[in-house]
Amino acid sequence: MKFIHCSDLHLDSPLDGLERYPGAPVDDLRGATRQAMRALVRLAVEQAVDFVVIAGDVFDGEWRDMNTGLFFHAEMSTLARAGIPVYLKKGNHDAASEITRTLPLPANVHEFDAARAQTFRIDPLRVALHGRSFASRAVPEDLVGQYPPPLPGWFNVGVLHTSLGGYAAHDPYAPTSLDALRGKGYDYWALGHVHAREVLQEAHPRIVYCGNLQGRHAGEPGAKGCELVTVDDGQVAAEFVALDVVRWAHVEVPIGGLQSDAEFWTAAERAIAAVHARAGGRMSALRVAVVGSGPLHGALAADPDEFGARVRALANDACAGRAWVEKVQLRTSAGIVPGAAGSPDEPPLALRDDPLGQCLRSAAELQADPQALSAFAGQSLRELIAKLPAELRASGGAGFEDPAGQADLLREAEALLLARLAGEAPA
Repeated sequence: MKFIHCSDLHLDSPLDGLERYPGAPVDDLRGATRQAMRALVRLAVEQAVDFVVIAGDVFDGEWRDMNTGLFFHAEMSTLARAGIPVYLKKGNHDAASEITRTLPLPANVHEFDAARAQTFRIDPLRVALHGRSFASRAVPEDLVGQYPPPLPGWFNVGVLHTSLGGYAAHDPYAPTSLDALRGKGYDYWALGHVHAREVLQEAHPRIVYCGNLQGRHAGEPGAKGCELVTVDDGQVAAEFVALDVVRWAHVEVPIGGLQSDAEFWTAAERAIAAVHARAGGRMSALRVAVVGSGPLHGALAADPDEFGARVRALANDACAGRAWVEKVQLRTSAGIVPGAAGSPDEPPLALRDDPLGQCLRSAAELQADPQALSAFAGQSLRELIAKLPAELRASGGAGFEDPAGQADLLREAEALLLARLAGEAPA
């Protein structure tokens, strides 16, 4: 027996705000969830799987138009023609209360009831699938106790959309525990909701978050796809199959030990090319962070816009046009910087008893205390934030209210101050 476990397809996830990013491949990114879905269906047909399990969040909320529903219907019809049934649980994003538009699905799609837990049986395979859809977006209770007992002598699959014991990046939906899952007596738990793949238990039972099908932003880096599960005489073997068409990734370029501009750009090209190579021919969506301390800090940070443009051009060349840099972060510092005159007898700038030294010490203190930095940024930037367009404030696109964005802004301000004092940047 062979089946696919997938979850969190988030078809036509809007990805609002992409137009603000320079050179963003908007069409590729917005179409990525559909392309990943098509790849899933191709895999199911090619592998002649016996069934497909979808553990929630096919959709990203209410459809903007009927095309989203029509696309999913067409893909399910392809599976129907191949004789492959689908067992679908609704999650928090596509709960009964979240999706008001309706479109009848092909007869091969079996949707778990939202009012109660239920069991679907596949008699020829002696497989029982247990699950319950979300009736509403908020499900604060543990649903596992409501799931039916396992069928003796059958292969029992539990389908659950859950935050388990709590994941910081995910809201607490249908929270439960590993002990509760183990105690149910099932053979496999097909989990959804958490977008990072994680095997919580290898066997007896196998408990797996398969992750989402396609990363949607820089917070969802790495390979995305599904679990291809084979069961032979009760023994479970599974492999992860990557299906994403755009691979989000983080690239770090340290400046420690680099002495020249040429050395930095060579190191950056190598780092970007290495990360892109791991994408296996897919388009890469990259967040590039320049980190560490060293003598290049001031020169690199002197003009952040020019620096970001150079990084994007470099990535385009290094990846043969198959990479897009979503953001460039300068997380560097000058370290121990000699006095302006360069005399070895002068104290480091941060220790000088003058306005410059005071500014540098204040910056260091704020970087070490995120709460103080947040309070300082809120007070200092309140007037500027109020002038931003409403949609930019709502999306957080400027990064002013994000702790990491505030830290980046402070580093850039420090670098700009030092560069101007050294005559490396325009006033």
